[in-house]
Amino acid sequence: MELSIQNISKRYNKEKYGLKDYSLTIKNGILGLLGPNGAGKSTMMKMVATISRPTQGTITLDGHDILQEPDYIRKMLGYLPQDFGVYANLNAYEFLEYIAAMKGVGGPNLKHRIEALLEGVNLIEAAKLPIGTYSGGMKQRIGIAQALLNDPKVLIFDEPTVGLDPEERMRFRNLISDLAQNCIIILSSHIVSDIETIADEVAIMQSGTLITKGTQTDVVKQVEGKVFEILLDSAALPDFKAKYLVVNTSRQQAKTLVRYISGNPANGSAVAAASLEDAYLYLTHNKN
Repeated sequence: MELSIQNISKRYNKEKYGLKDYSLTIKNGILGLLGPNGAGKSTMMKMVATISRPTQGTITLDGHDILQEPDYIRKMLGYLPQDFGVYANLNAYEFLEYIAAMKGVGGPNLKHRIEALLEGVNLIEAAKLPIGTYSGGMKQRIGIAQALLNDPKVLIFDEPTVGLDPEERMRFRNLISDLAQNCIIILSSHIVSDIETIADEVAIMQSGTLITKGTQTDVVKQVEGKVFEILLDSAALPDFKAKYLVVNTSRQQAKTLVRYISGNPANGSAVAAASLEDAYLYLTHNKN
C-alpha cells in the first residue's frame, strides 16, 4: 500500500496555516511523527482520516483520491484521535459492540474479535465495568481497541500512549509492531522513546512544515558528531545553557553532567553517541 500526501496546505486565514505545502509518502510499516505542539501533526492526521479537508493539495491511497472518494479509506481505517471520547455508562463490551455497529463490523466472529482486543490491551478484568469508572489510561486503552476493531489496513494514532504507564506502553508497542508488516501505521507522540522503539521511519514537523523524513539511522546521522557531554560545576550551568543547546543534565556528586549539542564544543567535552531525541531537538531548534 502507498499513501501519498502531495502539496497539502490548511489555511485558516490570510496569515495562519495549519499546514503549508506539505508532502509525504508512506508505505507499509510504522511512521513516527515528531514535532512540538502546533507543528501540524494532528491537522495532517485528521486530513488522512477524512475528518478535515485541506485548502489545497491531494491525498491518495493506492492511486485513489480520498478527498474525492473518502469511503475508500474509511472502510479500512482505524483512528484514535487525541481527544477520544467514550460513553461513560457503557461497559467495554457494549462500547466496542456499538463502535462495531457504527463501522459496519459484525458476523459470528465479532465476540471473539472483541475478546481478543480486550485481552491485547489488558482490559479483560475490567471489561464489564462502566467505562465512566475507568482511569485515564484505561480509557486510552479502550480507544486503542476500538481503532483495531475493523482489522484496518491504515491506522492513525494521535498521542496513543498518553496516560499509559511504562508496562502498558510496552504492550501497545508490541501490539502494533505485529500489525506493521501489512498496514500503514501513522503514530504521533511526544514520547520520543516510543517512536524510537518501533518506528520504521520518522518524520519531524514544525510550524506546519516537514523538516525531515527518513529511517531513524538517516535522521540521527544529521546530528552525529554534534552531541557532547561535559562535567560542570552547578554554578556554571546557567551561563552554559545560554550558549549551548542543552539536552539534559544529571547530578554527578558535586558536579553536573551536561549533555548538549553544538558544532563548536566547549573545552573539556567528550563526544557522545547521538540519539533520535538529540536529532529531534537539534532539528526543531535550528528551525525556530
